[in-house]
Amino acid sequence: MFPTEFRLGDTIDDFCVKCKRLTNHNIVSLNGPDPAKVRCCTCYSDHDYLREIAPPPKPRKAAS
Repeated sequence: MFPTEFRLGDTIDDFCVKCKRLTNHNIVSLNGPDPAKVRCCTCYSDHDYLREIAPPPKPRKAAS
């Protein structure tokens, strides 16, 4: 069940761009009622809230 409103310091799940997996995060910034920035509870890196969705992979360069 999702909370009706988010507060600074709340713990939520999100995809960590450094750990490359879904982990617990603390909310560090809000944009209106929604989280804007989060901090990973595993590696302590800050990043934009990704809404639990992994970013698309970077395109590979063709071998020369």
